[in-house]
Order: sequence, then structure tokens, then C-alpha cells
Amino acid sequence: MAGHSKWANIQHRKGRQDEKRGKAWTRVIREIMVAARLGGGDVASNPRLRLAVEKAKAVNLPVDTVKRNIDKATGNLEGVNYEEIRYEGYGIGGAAIIVDCMTDNRVRTVAEVRHAFSKYGGNMGTEGSVAFQFKHCGQLVFAPGTSEEQVMEVALEAGAEDVIAGDDGSIEVLTAPPAFEAVKHALEAKGLKPEIAEVTMRAENAIELAGDDAQRMQKLLDAIEDLDDVQDVFHNAEIGG
Repeated sequence: MAGHSKWANIQHRKGRQDEKRGKAWTRVIREIMVAARLGGGDVASNPRLRLAVEKAKAVNLPVDTVKRNIDKATGNLEGVNYEEIRYEGYGIGGAAIIVDCMTDNRVRTVAEVRHAFSKYGGNMGTEGSVAFQFKHCGQLVFAPGTSEEQVMEVALEAGAEDVIAGDDGSIEVLTAPPAFEAVKHALEAKGLKPEIAEVTMRAENAIELAGDDAQRMQKLLDAIEDLDDVQDVFHNAEIGG
């Protein structure tokens, strides 16, 4: 289904993220620090910090490391100040790419991102050049075989915007970002555990790439994701064999 995250693609992305677990702690720490600096160090009143702490648990980041970085961000300890920057560009076949970074040095970060794009066949774009092709939303994806009827009933009652059944049997639940937590908790309370649950930039339309183009696109994405300052990479390529 064009524009809908195919199960194979999602599993592929999840697998690649799992391979890069070494970098996961760094990314989570930066997210915790920015969330705490912007919204305060109280997890109960800061939804973004709550999500960051959940991510920290998922990658087994020690609790004292979480607390220390919240303290740094809220001024109780001396620490580095990270700022968020988003870059946009084009990959192979005109695929749209969004790169979210957290950095303490803008000049270094933009140079590294631009170099990765140009070296592997992409192009950096201007601000807003591709973002309109994505929707900022909560996304929960369930494996093929999950009860569509049950997911739909619980999700919509909890405030989800849409439930999409994929051709491959996967089920995708979309929410407005503020409703994400409530929908996720309602589903999990009914024993419906998503394979992927995140607030993301979801591509509205997909570009299918295969063969050499698919390989080139994957190399470009890997090069960008491997940069130290990169937190997240979103794209609309469906990468086939």
C-alpha cells in the first residue's frame, strides 16, 4: 500500500536500529537533556521527558544516568547544552529525507550532514523542502495476526485518529502527538503490545526503490544515521531487494 509503512520495511528499520545499540544510549541521553531543559525535570508534568525516559528503559540505560542528565539539563549540574536542528534533503530517486539532530556545534553538524548527502548521491534541501510530505504523529504498529477489530475498538475509544490495516496483515494506529501516550497505555492495558510505538514523522506517500537504487539509498541512510549528532532519520523510501 503506497504511503503505508509496510511490515517488512518497518522490521528492517527496527533491525538496523537494534544493530546500532551502542549509539542508542547517546541519543537517549541527548533527548532526555533537551526534554528536561525545555519542559522541566518533573517526569509527571513533562510528556516529552516521559517518552525519553521510556526509551531509556527500553535500551537499559541505568536509572542514575537518567537522573544525572536530567539534573544537568535543569541546571543542578554543569553540562553541555544541546540544541535541536532539522535538516531536509533528497535521496536516491528523489526520495524525501528528514534528519533530526541534537548538537553543541551547529557548524560541525551541518558540514557532516551535507558531506554525507553529497558523498552518497543525495542533496541537501532548504528548510521546508520536504517536510510537507510527512505528518507529525504518534504511530503504533502491530504485527500481522493481531486482531484488527480489537485494536480498532480500543484505539479509537482512547482517542486515536486512524487505524490502517496493511495488505500484509500488519495494523497501524495513528494518533495526534498529545494523544499518543493515552492510546498506547489503553492498548497495552488490553494486552495489545505494539512492535513499534513512537512519535514520528510519517511519510504521506512512499517512493519504491529496488535493486541498485535501493542499495544506494540504504548506504546514504546508513551514512547519515552513523553521524554522532543525528538523533532520527525519517524518509519515504520503501526499500526492496
